[in-house]
Amino acid sequence: MTLTKAHIIESVSAKNAYSKIKSANLVESALEIVKSTLAAGEDVLLSGFGKFCVNEKRERKGRNPETGNSMILHARRVVTFRCSSALRAKMNRKV
Repeated sequence: MTLTKAHIIESVSAKNAYSKIKSANLVESALEIVKSTLAAGEDVLLSGFGKFCVNEKRERKGRNPETGNSMILHARRVVTFRCSSALRAKMNRKV
């Protein structure tokens, strides 16, 4: 099952006895901070969870898989995620 924003809001509401509206505002605020920081080109480190890194991709040659024609892929920024060792250990823990 995929965790959605709605599931996160439900969990925050249940664990903290907050209303759904207050929980939604908290989650939206946190996500907005992360988005604006990444958009500014800065990395986001969440201790015990991982690091979101902004990487610059240079312009390069590519091809259209549908037609096979060559094309130029423009320079762009991408976000990558590296999980923390604590998260990795928790994910790989034997049940």
